[in-house]
Amino acid sequence: MDAFILWWADTVGKFLSPQLSVFFVSMIPLIEERGGLILSRMLNLPMWTGIFWCVIGNIIPVPFILFLIKKFLHWMSEHHLSKVAEWIENKAIKNKPKIDKYGFFGLLLFVGIPLPGTGAWTGSLVAAMFDMDLKKSSLSILLGIFLAAVIMTLFSYGLLGTLLS
Repeated sequence: MDAFILWWADTVGKFLSPQLSVFFVSMIPLIEERGGLILSRMLNLPMWTGIFWCVIGNIIPVPFILFLIKKFLHWMSEHHLSKVAEWIENKAIKNKPKIDKYGFFGLLLFVGIPLPGTGAWTGSLVAAMFDMDLKKSSLSILLGIFLAAVIMTLFSYGLLGTLLS
């Protein structure tokens, strides 16, 4: 992820404002808010500005995933992309037990604890693939995004070191 963020800052980021760079990076699957906040710090954005653009960028894909992912995977399967669709479906299946164990809070923690392979994209994928309640899963994902913002801000902006000293 660090290599991607450095690449973005040195290439695409030169043509966009820091805010738009952070916004777009936060929308990218697997990079998401974690990468957006690291980029925000790297671009010297004020903390609250960085948080705002990361959270907005991470939230925007969620409704599209929740409502359209099944149709998109079906389309992929019919258009010679069945291996990719199968990989995505397997990603959801692999993560379902982690979420099922604790329900609402399982999805919240899955989205909110910034580990590789977790986040709003994967949480939305799992919620959609397994027909979880739309209102509950949306709220859980939203709260998870806020939790991830808090955790990553502590690391990205060096606040954790300040708090511990």
